[in-house]
Amino acid sequence: MSEVSQDFSPFVRLYKDGHIERLMGVDIVPPVDPNSNVMSRDVVYSPALDLSCRLYLPKNTNPNQKLPLLVYFHGGAFVIETAFSSTYHNYLNTLVAEAKVIGVSVDYRRAPEHPLPAAYDDSWTALKWVASHVNGEGPEEWLNSHADFSKVFFYGDSAGANISHQMATRHGQEKLVGVKVAGIVLAHPYFWGKDPIGNEPRESSQRAVAEGLWRLACPTSSGCDDLLINPLVDPNLARLECSKVLVAVAEKDLLRDRGWHYYEKLRENGWSGEVEIMEAKGENHVFHLQSPTGENARLMLEKISSFLNQDRA
Repeated sequence: MSEVSQDFSPFVRLYKDGHIERLMGVDIVPPVDPNSNVMSRDVVYSPALDLSCRLYLPKNTNPNQKLPLLVYFHGGAFVIETAFSSTYHNYLNTLVAEAKVIGVSVDYRRAPEHPLPAAYDDSWTALKWVASHVNGEGPEEWLNSHADFSKVFFYGDSAGANISHQMATRHGQEKLVGVKVAGIVLAHPYFWGKDPIGNEPRESSQRAVAEGLWRLACPTSSGCDDLLINPLVDPNLARLECSKVLVAVAEKDLLRDRGWHYYEKLRENGWSGEVEIMEAKGENHVFHLQSPTGENARLMLEKISSFLNQDRA
């Protein structure tokens, strides 16, 4: 075995011969799940790059019944996990059944083989593919028949929350025609910055993992005050193109204060939408994925389901 060049355990190891060993999120489960109240299937959204998304639809959906449309971006520091792992398949099954929405879980290219902005570009390509169904004439019948494009939500955890923010910002600049982004959900968002805030560690050694993972994901970045990782320094933060934002943080998460500051900055910056925050006491990063049957995970699921349905007739 070649010598390790960079060790980001428990996520990924890089070897001097170029080999990459992912330590989490490597399992792939099929979309078929007979014990679920949700149907799912995989659909190619980018033939050129051979990229797919996994669609989810509640089994009891009536013909031509319109449902809020949830576009989900998985986490994993831009380097691990997929839309097809058991972690995300099980979570989307649970969420779609609870909230009664139609779901699109986006798979995207990962660093370091495909450094940023690949994940952002792929996610935008997926959103344009989703938007091609606005008039009911797209390639995927579930979206043609059941997606309510006046109630579209972006949701992601960790790096996926970062992507959700970036996509809402890009929608404000480039506009997905016919799509109204009603809201975004940012769960334990992977934001960072050069200078510590709140209760973040001051020691450079303790900050090294978050900063090293960012460098791995985006080697061309200007650093941890790049707008892609630190939206708090973005002068255009108030141009976020959606009506409401829900930020979820966890008390013991290293990224907790970034979520709180994002929430506060949106409120201060004259953003016209509604922003709310929920904090899970005693919990760590993405606890709701690791312990989905726990009480705090249940409360978080109920809160997000309510958020996705607040304006539903």
